[in-house]
Amino acid sequence: MMNNDGGFTLLELLVVLAIVGILTGLAYPSYADHLIRARRMEGKLALMEMMQRQELLYSRTNTYAAFSADTPPRDGFRWWSAATAADSAYELLARPCSEASLAQCVEIVALPGTARVNGRFRDPRCGALSLRSTGEQGTEFNGKDCWP
Repeated sequence: MMNNDGGFTLLELLVVLAIVGILTGLAYPSYADHLIRARRMEGKLALMEMMQRQELLYSRTNTYAAFSADTPPRDGFRWWSAATAADSAYELLARPCSEASLAQCVEIVALPGTARVNGRFRDPRCGALSLRSTGEQGTEFNGKDCWP
């Protein structure tokens, strides 16, 4: 007669753990890449929203506004990309374009993972994102697929 206690053997448990480990190892890189792409989209959306605010200001005053985390908030410009600074992946700043004055061109830059926002976030493919009032979109590392 066989005695069947209804439990698992050590070998069965090790096989299940090995399968779970393999599936986790295959899924994690895809998950991490998805998180980076989602945060990058957060940065791009914040850049576009701040550029819309810049264009609204320009239509009223004929000039753009510089802003950063070190300047007092003005006209709805914020220096973080998400709902709060602590939840944000990017720190935003606006400055004149390198070849023009602030009355002619503004460049908004999204810096990933600074000390003022989520310092753990990194985007090794794109780095900092930028958007100019001329419509130019840029990245720090000239990565592919950073802007659609």
